[in-house]
Amino acid sequence: MDTTSSLEGLQTDEQRLVLDTVADIRKCGLESILSLPQLVVCGDQSAGKSSVLEALTEIPFPRNDNLCTRFATEIILRRANSDSLTIKVIPDDKRPLAEQESIKAFNESISDFSDLPVLMEKAMSLMGLSNLSTATSNAPAFARDVLSVEIEGPRRPQLTLVDLPGLIQTETKGVTKSDVEMVKEITNHYVSQPRTICLAVISATNDYANQGILTKVREVDPEGERTLGIITKPDRLPTGSGSEKAFLNLALNEDIFFKLGWHVLKNRSFEEGSSSFMERNASEDSYFNKSNFKVLTKECVGIEALRIRLSQLLFEHVKRELPRLREDLDEALAESQSQLGLLGSRRATPDDCRAFMAHLSLEYYETCKAAVNGHYEGEYFNHKINQTFSLSSPNTNRRLRATIQYMNTVFTNALRTNGHKYHIMGKGIPINEATSSIGVLSDEETEGGLPISELESPKKLSSSQALKWVEQVLVKTRGRELPGNFNPLVVGELFWEQSTNWQQIAVDHVDDIAHVCTQFLKTLLLAKAPKDIFNRLWASHIQDTLKKRSDAAARELAMLVDDIKNYPINYNHYYTDTIKKQRQDRQKDALAKSIKEATTQNPATFSQMTKVATSTMTIDPDQVIKRYTQHIDPDMERHSCEEALDCMMAIYKVSQKTFVANVTTQVVERHIVRGLELIFSPLTILGMKDAELEAIASEPLSAKRKREFIGDRIEKLKRGQTILRKVMGSATL
Repeated sequence: MDTTSSLEGLQTDEQRLVLDTVADIRKCGLESILSLPQLVVCGDQSAGKSSVLEALTEIPFPRNDNLCTRFATEIILRRANSDSLTIKVIPDDKRPLAEQESIKAFNESISDFSDLPVLMEKAMSLMGLSNLSTATSNAPAFARDVLSVEIEGPRRPQLTLVDLPGLIQTETKGVTKSDVEMVKEITNHYVSQPRTICLAVISATNDYANQGILTKVREVDPEGERTLGIITKPDRLPTGSGSEKAFLNLALNEDIFFKLGWHVLKNRSFEEGSSSFMERNASEDSYFNKSNFKVLTKECVGIEALRIRLSQLLFEHVKRELPRLREDLDEALAESQSQLGLLGSRRATPDDCRAFMAHLSLEYYETCKAAVNGHYEGEYFNHKINQTFSLSSPNTNRRLRATIQYMNTVFTNALRTNGHKYHIMGKGIPINEATSSIGVLSDEETEGGLPISELESPKKLSSSQALKWVEQVLVKTRGRELPGNFNPLVVGELFWEQSTNWQQIAVDHVDDIAHVCTQFLKTLLLAKAPKDIFNRLWASHIQDTLKKRSDAAARELAMLVDDIKNYPINYNHYYTDTIKKQRQDRQKDALAKSIKEATTQNPATFSQMTKVATSTMTIDPDQVIKRYTQHIDPDMERHSCEEALDCMMAIYKVSQKTFVANVTTQVVERHIVRGLELIFSPLTILGMKDAELEAIASEPLSAKRKREFIGDRIEKLKRGQTILRKVMGSATL
């Protein structure tokens, strides 16, 4: 496994330090997690990619002009005390698990490159690839598997290069349309990674405008920041021809511009296939000294110059990417730790399950109790706190007490403005002003029942229409009472009709509160527990408990509704005060009207002394008394109706306040809100049997596998993080 002395020129000691860092990170198995810096040799079919890779690494891969690269080949160069070569196959993750395990088991080592062709044949057979020279095989021509060739030696640099299958323009014998698409997918997977340096190889034997690799690399790297163009087979161009001139202009970066520029190589021809690497390099030097390509600078031609160029390019690229790589690694680690945190503690035994559930229930209890009491300290209550207050937002509902208070206020306004069937003009009951004093939510933002704007508005009645309504009820309830008096039970009948809307408004409000509390608990548990535990805990325990609480609330509300359907009972002086005030208001109106009618305007008089004209009014007390007496309605029935209406309005106001207080305290607080934290508390866990806890908290097989996967991922990321911290803190970087 001898190498030329120039191969060691691929890196200096400083460069090895940086590239060794990437190699160590790659050893941690982070390639599937992060995009790592690497060199990728890509190009069209038969562009000479494998020859470029062979010259760079001085590894004599099996070559045949009739065959092409059939899979991605990863060349991993490692520095070690002794020479060795190991071949593995990394299976495509889309293969069945059994096939993947079989392929992973392939691991062959050799100490002589002459044994490499046999090993590669074995690897191709393991991948199930066909022989392109025959058309009888039904096996695929290309594979998504990766051939990994790891070469160690004391003079080897730390470097990874990847040779990709050449892009195919059309179907041919033994190559199907699906093969063409597969090669495109493989190429795109590698070249699209942001930390890949693309070595875009084109052959001088074909018009470069027809070589698809140039289109592909410009798609993924439009600024040409990580692409180096490589021209092969310049010796096949007729000397002095237009084609030769075109490729010279391309090499001078005057046509297709890459910031990394272009490089020209002369690969071994078919006749030179048996020559050594030293002979190959000498032949190349001779060509560039004599041909028209001698106009190019020495830094842009030949394999030795390419090694030096790649060395510096890769070093600068990796050095620039390391800070970003560390950021990506830290982000991936934080995300993985978050995913592991959501899985919770390991839950394999009954004791594990009990410990996990005890911790979970304590977190639930403390957070839920704080939300019910309106104590909003902690991260949970400040999640996206700047969002607009909205009942449809889970983030709003995290602050449960604030939400309940708001909804109770909306309920109170709804009952005040829409609870009565008739709006009697001049009686002081507001109409349809539901949430104007709050102004936070739109009408559409109630969760269960109708928005306030959709509730049927009270029917407006004038005073005469209201008295007519009372008269109709009074006639139907007439007993033995004398004219001018009314049956006291008429007040109950008037009240029942006036309060018709209370039941529906209250039912909707209680349903809305129950819905909000349910959503609050779901949001809380999903934030604290893995989803599988949430589903089982909700179905086996919480859902039934909430149903019992809702049923109890419904029964309590039904009793309150039954109370208002019975004849009103009142011991609140506000009732008599209201009746007295209404009578006084009528008397004041009559007196004011009488005074106005008994008032006469005297003619204006002009004072010579003050030069001011004055006018006076005269109020005749006898006329005031006379007219006030005339305003007393002798209609005894009308008097009864007014008195009954006053009594109904007074008891309505008193009962409405009582009903609101009862619904918010005896129904909402007692049965729905209070004690939410006790639904799932440490005491609940204490009373559960081991079998119950295991049924809820035991870890499913899929979760165990996920835990192992995430745990392995975290270990890899932590090792990578340690490596990066060491090198990022060194003076070199």
